[in-house]
Amino acid sequence: MMPCYKLPISQIRRVGLALLMPAFLLGSFAVPNQLQTATAQTSGENRPLTIRADVQEYDAKTQVITARGNVQMFYPSRQLQATAAQAQYFSKERRIDFSGNVYILQQGGNSIRAEKVTYLIDEGRFVALPQTNRQVESIYMVQESDNAGQTATPAPQTPEFKRSN
Repeated sequence: MMPCYKLPISQIRRVGLALLMPAFLLGSFAVPNQLQTATAQTSGENRPLTIRADVQEYDAKTQVITARGNVQMFYPSRQLQATAAQAQYFSKERRIDFSGNVYILQQGGNSIRAEKVTYLIDEGRFVALPQTNRQVESIYMVQESDNAGQTATPAPQTPEFKRSN
């Protein structure tokens, strides 16, 4: 894999993927503890997906970005934030694979914790897998209705028996 900072900008644009990296980070590649930032955009709607990590690589053949170490993803148009040990963005498939202590938070409080999570961007769908002998945890914020605690249908009543005299 070719590191993303060595990839010519013309090649990035040709494959339809723009990586924006602050100029001050260009000199920080010699220091492995610095975070690297990449923002991927589709040419159609220009909705940024920002990934920060200790190390990032871009494979021009497969058009896959691999981010490793303290990965943070921000996707404002989908109101998503994620952290993981590693993330891979498959630009052709429009899919992100997270692995290693994955935590995904959606605005409004919904969240997922798992060992591996695949996010299918076009479907807006998550597929989460746990560590061996563990479970995936999801927390969903459920909005209570105005008549919380009341049932929609009346509870069944015990039938009355008529006595004949």
